[in-house]
Amino acid sequence: MSYIWIAVGAGLGGMLRYWVSGMVARFGPETFPLGTMLINISGSMFIGFFAAISGPQGRLLVAQNTRLFVMTGLCGGFTTFSSFSLETLRLMQDRQWGLATVNVLGSVVLCLLGVWLGNQLAAGFNQR
Repeated sequence: MSYIWIAVGAGLGGMLRYWVSGMVARFGPETFPLGTMLINISGSMFIGFFAAISGPQGRLLVAQNTRLFVMTGLCGGFTTFSSFSLETLRLMQDRQWGLATVNVLGSVVLCLLGVWLGNQLAAGFNQR
């Protein structure tokens, strides 16, 4: 049953990723993968929040299958590290070294900040 919950979550996460990428592509820059970066940052923030609020010290008691659905399925389908890697490689192949560097450093630093922020938000909820 766990595999079914993961598969459903991954499908929903993938559809959400596709929608967000499309929205950002309409309004964002054409030469920089901003959609992927925003997806990775928001996905990192969300998984940090959910992990903390639903973990052993969290306020929210959820079933193991719910955690699998959200963290492994939904977040795994939504975040796009493989896309990030491919897009960075393409920037490098196009000799756009500055954009490739911004993409790597921005994604790593901001995703770490996102996961920390999500964790801190949940820790605040947990203390109430």
